[in-house]
Amino acid sequence: MSKPMQQRLSPSDISRVIEMAWEDHTPFEAIQAQFGLNEAGCIALMRREMQASSFRMWRRRVTGRASKHSQRAGKLPIKHRAYAQAKPVVKPKR
Repeated sequence: MSKPMQQRLSPSDISRVIEMAWEDHTPFEAIQAQFGLNEAGCIALMRREMQASSFRMWRRRVTGRASKHSQRAGKLPIKHRAYAQAKPVVKPKR
């Protein structure tokens, strides 16, 4: 079986993938839907772009974490949750 051809990611896309991978509630499936990187591709990108100690810390954090896999979490949240978690607007008292 051959690996799927991956598109070239811009520096801003790479930064966004790293940010999404660090977030606890963003599943690998959301990264794949948005950037075309499966879990193995995301891990390879993180290994390549991060310092070794940061990569090891990230791997310890996400290994076995159900929230990084939407099927294990029992949901299929493809839309990135951080956008939906806007802070509430506090209206001044009159």
